[in-house]
Amino acid sequence: MIIFDNYTPVDGGVCAANGFTAGGLCAGIKQGSTKPDLAIIYSSVDCRAAALYTTNKVKGAPLVVTKEHLKNGKARAIIVNSGNANTCNANGLEIAEKMCEITARELRIDPDDVIVASTGVIGQPLSIEPFETHIPLLATELTRFGGDRACLSIMTTDTRQKQFAVEFMLGGKTCFLGGICKGSGMIHPNMATMLCFVTTDAAINAETLDKALRFVNGVTFNRVSVDGDTSTNDIVTVLANGLAGNTEITSEDSPEYEAFVGALYAVMVNLARETARDGEGATKLLECIVSGASTDTIAASVAKSVIGSSLLKAAIFAADANWGRILCAIGYAEGEFEINKVAVRLQSNAGEISVCAGGSGVPFDEDTAHEILLEDEVRILVDLQSGDCTAAAWGCDLTYDYVKINAEYRS
Repeated sequence: MIIFDNYTPVDGGVCAANGFTAGGLCAGIKQGSTKPDLAIIYSSVDCRAAALYTTNKVKGAPLVVTKEHLKNGKARAIIVNSGNANTCNANGLEIAEKMCEITARELRIDPDDVIVASTGVIGQPLSIEPFETHIPLLATELTRFGGDRACLSIMTTDTRQKQFAVEFMLGGKTCFLGGICKGSGMIHPNMATMLCFVTTDAAINAETLDKALRFVNGVTFNRVSVDGDTSTNDIVTVLANGLAGNTEITSEDSPEYEAFVGALYAVMVNLARETARDGEGATKLLECIVSGASTDTIAASVAKSVIGSSLLKAAIFAADANWGRILCAIGYAEGEFEINKVAVRLQSNAGEISVCAGGSGVPFDEDTAHEILLEDEVRILVDLQSGDCTAAAWGCDLTYDYVKINAEYRS
């Protein structure tokens, strides 16, 4: 069970936690671009670290390097670029390692303690020159107020910055946990679905941190779908430097672990929702809440199936209450349940309306339903009426602009 009490949102994002600094600048990685495209996140002391990676068989070179570096569960800095994914490049591993080496030299740490990540176009040549030139400059500009700049630097087709942080208590000690992420397209629940970097000053060992990340990722980022595509460069990382001074969390069987998981969830669920809201070309956030399932697995399967339906997403864009597409998506979800028990309601700030009961349509006012679906946040409430388990998943509508953005992505 996730505990939601006693978490206070705070400013600072990835720099909210004590001991963390960050920064970002334009290194000219994508030709012709003037946006910031290179970021560093740095801890003044060693951190326990955990990460999850894309399930795509084609993996960006930075993920291969980072996975090797994190075998000991330690890290201290993150170097990340946008503008080029460093994927399917003959010298990709060499460049990713060199990025770590340059960063480590400038920060005076071990290269193995550097996490490296990249995002952008796949299969494009990448030169080490922008990193050799700009990492030394960036390393001198890291500040407690650099989270905004780092967040801006990792964006590609994103239209808004995504960052969130909370304050919470562990064993009488005040702790902070915050994160930034990027993600707008190639988003589908097969791991983390984006680049996401989370930092905390809580003390927790690497094994327990990894367990917390896997659990929270499963109920947040792993329930987001924009377009059904799974990226080659997805990664989510958590760094914990222990500067809050709490007694180190070493087990899942403690109130402190539950409180830590709650804080991690509070940050990651906000980032996950904002990722769905900012889907390429999207005009609406779509949330499917499934109740009455016999198991958590079935509830999650149905919720993800609904928000992943391209036909439904297109209907939501048009504010068309085509509830048959919801039933269709429910019907191909994994798990055993009785369709003739399913009830569906549509909900937004404009109201709520029932469109299906007992697996069949019910009379409803189309104009009212249309008004409900015109809102920029739409909820689909599915009741399987087969148990007590619930789950939520997040997506967005499918618009003309999604095709336009991706048709012109390399230009």
